[in-house]
Amino acid sequence: MTVTLAQAINRALHDAMTDDDRVLVFGEDVGKLGGVFRVTDKLQDTFGEARCFDTPLAESAIVGTAIGLAMYGWRPVPEMQFDGFTYPAFEQIVSHMAKMPNRSRGTVKLPITLRIPYGGGIGAVEHHSESPEAYWAHTAGLKVMSPGNPDDAYSMMREAIAMDDPVVFLEPKRRYWMKSDVELPVTTEPARQAVVRRTGSDVSVFAYGPMVRTALEAAEAATEEGWDLEVVDLRSLSPLDEDTIVASVERTGRAVVVHEAARSFGVAAEVAARIQERAFYSLEAPVLRATGFDTPYPPAKLEEFWLPNVDRILDLVERTLSY
Repeated sequence: MTVTLAQAINRALHDAMTDDDRVLVFGEDVGKLGGVFRVTDKLQDTFGEARCFDTPLAESAIVGTAIGLAMYGWRPVPEMQFDGFTYPAFEQIVSHMAKMPNRSRGTVKLPITLRIPYGGGIGAVEHHSESPEAYWAHTAGLKVMSPGNPDDAYSMMREAIAMDDPVVFLEPKRRYWMKSDVELPVTTEPARQAVVRRTGSDVSVFAYGPMVRTALEAAEAATEEGWDLEVVDLRSLSPLDEDTIVASVERTGRAVVVHEAARSFGVAAEVAARIQERAFYSLEAPVLRATGFDTPYPPAKLEEFWLPNVDRILDLVERTLSY
């Protein structure tokens, strides 16, 4: 059947709640409304207000409540309504959610899956489009995942909820309506494992979340120039699957890393560092980055100029092939 990425996440939440009575879904407008993107649609009708419920507009309280529930044996799945609203909860996420298991020497488990719709491309107003993944990936104690298609959205969400570790689950909001023919439930590769979405011989293009589809579109367009691009979907940002990254670079000798977030100190910089540490002698050219700019997310009408696109990726492919 054909499902969207949003529907795949909805089904994953439904199935997890069916299989385990300890799974709770809560956040702003997730109950009766079903979330602003309808990702939690009808979960409250099915499981009742005790297991899928609305919260006040207080992100710090949402995450703090999730931490307390997890300490008492529940498996909470709180939602941040938009990526830009996570910052009021930064203290709870970084100081407590990430550190409690380590602080307690593993005696306190925090099986929390923090859902965050993130990224641009939907023409949203200020504070509704951000790419905060580097904050969470840099924070020791958190696992960070971002699916790029409906199949992964289902299987990775199920895997995240089943983990005893806190997970930041980044949902690419511009891809919520991306469709795939898949029979749910589906099992894909483990979330920690990167996947080669397209094999190629000239340049490895690494992407995750919303940029996977853009990278694949760039790879198709590159064939008109006679370039053969390999596209690797990172899927997990923390931990990174270094083995798959290195193996791809060893095949092609060149790499372009793509993400929506600002360029400086981003995930692409970390991927580039890992490549030069483990695959330096395989490189035929410097690792290049196709990213957003070092400015705040722009107004909606300027998004198309700010976000990486096919042309920006191909410009860097041409540049790396020129070395």
